[in-house]
Amino acid sequence: MTGGGMMATFLALMVSGLPVAMAMAGAALIYVMLSGTLPDFVIIHRMYGGVDSFPLLAVPFFIWAGNLMNSAGITNRIYNFALALVGWMKGGLGHVNVVGSMIFAGMSGTAIADAAGLGTIEIKAMKDHGYSTEFAVGVTAASATVGPIIPPSLPFVIYGMMAGVSIGQLFLAGVIPGILMGATMMLTVAYFAHTRNYGRDVPFSASKLLKAGLEIVIVAALPTAIWLLWKLDVPGGWATIIVFALLLAMDKVFNFSAVMALLTPVLLIGGMTFGVFTPTEGAIAASMWALFLGLFWYRTLDWRRLIKISMDTIETTATVLFIVAAASIFGWLLTVTRVTDAVAEMVLAFTHDPYMFLLLANLLMLFVGCFLEPTAAITLLVPILAPICVKLGIDLVHFGLVMVLNLMIGLLHPPMGTVLFVLSRVAKLSFERTTIAILPWLIPLLITLALCTYIPSIVLWLPRQFF
Repeated sequence: MTGGGMMATFLALMVSGLPVAMAMAGAALIYVMLSGTLPDFVIIHRMYGGVDSFPLLAVPFFIWAGNLMNSAGITNRIYNFALALVGWMKGGLGHVNVVGSMIFAGMSGTAIADAAGLGTIEIKAMKDHGYSTEFAVGVTAASATVGPIIPPSLPFVIYGMMAGVSIGQLFLAGVIPGILMGATMMLTVAYFAHTRNYGRDVPFSASKLLKAGLEIVIVAALPTAIWLLWKLDVPGGWATIIVFALLLAMDKVFNFSAVMALLTPVLLIGGMTFGVFTPTEGAIAASMWALFLGLFWYRTLDWRRLIKISMDTIETTATVLFIVAAASIFGWLLTVTRVTDAVAEMVLAFTHDPYMFLLLANLLMLFVGCFLEPTAAITLLVPILAPICVKLGIDLVHFGLVMVLNLMIGLLHPPMGTVLFVLSRVAKLSFERTTIAILPWLIPLLITLALCTYIPSIVLWLPRQFF
């Protein structure tokens, strides 16, 4: 049996309805048994080796942090903060939807958590204010895709492990594209607000806007305050404790909406950028922060709900890691049987132009994203496409962002678009009407994808400043 036969077996198993992880593991097992060139235990050995990775420890903790944030009432606080910040604009709740998703993206790292958590609140509020269900679903689905782009990001962790790329660099690479995605979606909201004559959903309040602006200033000033104390010879640990103690006191006095939630991305990005902890340790820090907020600060979690959240996290983690394990043996066999070399030679025979390759890769990834869950797609595509990127001189950090963005857009497409299923259920809208509602929102996402693909500095400028 050849490597091509293994690929054909994988496709046949997947088309038959077998889950993609089972199809990859099954195709690898059939190849090993029929080829007779490898011992059977190599399957177990390679699958175990695929998940025996320090970076993958971040997976359960990022999932747990997102689940904790969703269940601790923090989504309501983010929504109220975004409402004070942009709710007074024309089409205000559409802008709130986008801004809320960008903030929540700095905590959850997954599009599904955003769609299921904030989406429930946002769609109900928009329908109550007279927006059509289709518009509410469209903007919610599009804004949910920013979840894995703005750090932290579960797909970046998987990609970084598969491609051997710094996860910290990938996280920083997502910041500017995430902001760009938010800006293009807000412009789309503004367009619909003016063409459909949407009004302002809340009256303009200078005091609320000032308070929201003050929260942003406080969060932005936090790293500077710690740095100044450190310059005054206060040890780094004590400087952090002093600043956080002052912040907690201010939160009690002024009853801020989202300062404590906004600190999560600052904690993660700041800690990784300045070498306080690795991305894996950052995932643990984010989980502990979410646990502190839910159990002790806001007191919106109890131990019974915490156990349920933890069991849900274990279930999701097991699914993700099984996909990684199955893809590990499948990807290794693709390399051993020289399938990846054959694909690279075929592509390079067609074109040596990096821009043409990126166009073809985008089309492939958009297509694959319609059928495969992002984790499975990443583990399948990286062994095939990453070697070609290296030969063409394409930065793997840049390509990682492009791949994840493609796969996030794929979440909005039938037949396997998970966000479609979640929002169809949340909005009580048919799958067909949900699909049609999302179509106009693909335009800002595809514009962002084109800019990030062909202007690499958008992606790479921030990582190059710190690495």
